[in-house]
Amino acid sequence: MGCVGSSQANSTGTVTDIRKPKAWKHPQPITKSQLIQLREEFWDTAPHYGGRKEIWDALRAAAEADLTLGRAIIESAGIIVHNPDLTLCFDERGARYELPKYVLSEPKNLIPDP
Repeated sequence: MGCVGSSQANSTGTVTDIRKPKAWKHPQPITKSQLIQLREEFWDTAPHYGGRKEIWDALRAAAEADLTLGRAIIESAGIIVHNPDLTLCFDERGARYELPKYVLSEPKNLIPDP
């Protein structure tokens, strides 16, 4: 007997069916350059949130890649994906990695740079 989500997990228990986050909206309209700056600030400070730098690097590479390559990066790094949109992941040692949606996709209210 399998569990409800067993079709999404492989034999090691990691979810390999990753996807982009559902459409979301930033609190106020944001330009592409502001979004890029937010992303850079997050990735520059991410290792300070805990966990291992190499896992943060793999998560960044997966977030910036297409879904097929992202899936391969996640699997090769041994990352355990809790949420298929990559907003919550764990490494093999149990360290938690939370990713904000703005590093994974663009908001609905993205406006052109002036």
